[in-house]
Amino acid sequence: MTVAGELVGEIGEGLLALVGVTHTDTADDARKLAAKIAGLRVFEDPDGRMGISVDEVGSGRAVLVVSQFTLYGDTSRGRRPGWSAAAPGDVAEPLIDEVVAELRRRDVEVATGRFGADMAVALVNDGPVTLIVEV
Repeated sequence: MTVAGELVGEIGEGLLALVGVTHTDTADDARKLAAKIAGLRVFEDPDGRMGISVDEVGSGRAVLVVSQFTLYGDTSRGRRPGWSAAAPGDVAEPLIDEVVAELRRRDVEVATGRFGADMAVALVNDGPVTLIVEV
């Protein structure tokens, strides 16, 4: 992931977590979200099934956390999304930071973007597996 041509966050194999925050989210919600992300069994186990999570010892996988207010874009009326469901930056940023901190407390390798920046995110979606995770 780059900001103005500068590499700010990068992982190898792992998860890209696009994290949106709304007005009612709390620090407890952020910690629950991090636990859920860390515990998702989405990587192939020796039996070829989705049985390994990023928080398992020796998994060698990481999480790239990107703040993404546009996840709360409302397109129910007209052609221009509305952003009123997205929390303002002064509310959202500490909660994004709490998701990152909780993942790190769980010994998960984490890289991040830069909050509020125009980020260019590159992704190789192996599978593909895309999930919406809510708490």
